[in-house]
Order: sequence, then structure tokens, then C-alpha cells
Amino acid sequence: MVQAYILVQTEVGKAAAVAAEISGITGVLSAEDVTGPYDVIVRAQANDVDLLGQLVVAQVQGVAGITRTLTCPVVHLAS
Repeated sequence: MVQAYILVQTEVGKAAAVAAEISGITGVLSAEDVTGPYDVIVRAQANDVDLLGQLVVAQVQGVAGITRTLTCPVVHLAS
């Protein structure tokens, strides 16, 4: 299982609607409104990197009001 944080920038005033719509997408674990350079932070998971990419490109980026995304895969570093 691969997980990632997806940092989302939205049009002005669209963050809450974008987060609500994204939270209903299969594979999305959470979608939260935040302040700062990004408007929504999403935690998502998929069975492999290719499916994660498809989730981001085909579903998350298709949500109305999104202007940009940045996907940050979670890595597990040995200590």
C-alpha cells in the first residue's frame, strides 16, 4: 500500500467545497482545509504508485476549483 499527502491550491473561497468533494473520493483518507500556501491537504492511499497517480490525475485534479496540486509520497526510512 502506498500513501501520499496531496497539497492543493484552490481558487479563492473554494477550499471548503474542494475539501468536501475530495473527501468522498475512494482512496482518500482525509481532506482538511488549512492556512498557508496551500488551501487543502489530502491524505490518500492506493495499492501501488501507478494507481496513486491515477487517483491524483483522474479524480483529485478533476475537482472544480483546484488550481494546482503537489503530491508527496510517504516514505518509511529505516532508523
